[in-house]
Amino acid sequence: MGDNTIISGAPQTEKSVGASLVLIEKNGAIGQITLNQPQTRNAISELAMVEALTSALRMLDADSALRVLIITGAGLAFCSGGNVKHMANRVDMFAGDAAQLYENYRKGIQQIPLTMQAIEIPVIAAVNGAAYGAGCDLAMMSDLRLAARSATFAENFVKVGIIPGDGGAWFLPRVIGWARASELALTGEPITAEKALDWGMVSAVHDDESLIAEAWKLAERVAVNPRQALRATKKLLREGMLSDLNSHLDKCALIQAQAHHSADHAEAVRAILEKRAPDFKNS
Repeated sequence: MGDNTIISGAPQTEKSVGASLVLIEKNGAIGQITLNQPQTRNAISELAMVEALTSALRMLDADSALRVLIITGAGLAFCSGGNVKHMANRVDMFAGDAAQLYENYRKGIQQIPLTMQAIEIPVIAAVNGAAYGAGCDLAMMSDLRLAARSATFAENFVKVGIIPGDGGAWFLPRVIGWARASELALTGEPITAEKALDWGMVSAVHDDESLIAEAWKLAERVAVNPRQALRATKKLLREGMLSDLNSHLDKCALIQAQAHHSADHAEAVRAILEKRAPDFKNS
């Protein structure tokens, strides 16, 4: 991952190390990715940022010690989406004619939703400030979302005369429903954290200074559960939105048959009968 990532061993590490585009922190079964470009409000349209983020996601997904992952942003914003200055100057991802832009989107920012959809580790978005455009969509790609009181959300592509080229029109209706997704996408107007909570876009709103601590508390509640059961449950939740009931039940039966023969299941049952906390081994 080169110079674009810093790896640390504790959740309270320095968040502005060198020129790293992405910071990674790990503590026990929990990992955290911090988008580290506060000068651009953590824009994610740059090809280097796309590579840094997707590489970090794949690396943490493959880490057998981890059971849950948090994504947040450095500075005052979660993620501003596309870099408007780059749009104006037609550089980086926005360079070239229409044919080149088509390839830039496919090989660039669209790798983020494909990666987020492919990874098996549960992901919590800790939205610490503005989540605009592709930044809003990045939060919607996550499995769980918490917001700071100062956070705002905007599906504001129409405000710059473009569309949700990163797949936002696929993710957003699945999170908040067709009508509300249409209102956000067609007006391009921002909503507050409190409205996002009311709409089901986030599950909780916290004071700004406590957001990350609360995200880690939620991550701890997830991480007490066995790794493979968490990943299989995430897979079923996602696939359940796309499959018919018969196909879904068949897949459930197959995964459940395997789960009943797992060491994690045996340990969980023993722990219940022995009235103690289970000791899962990250199998």
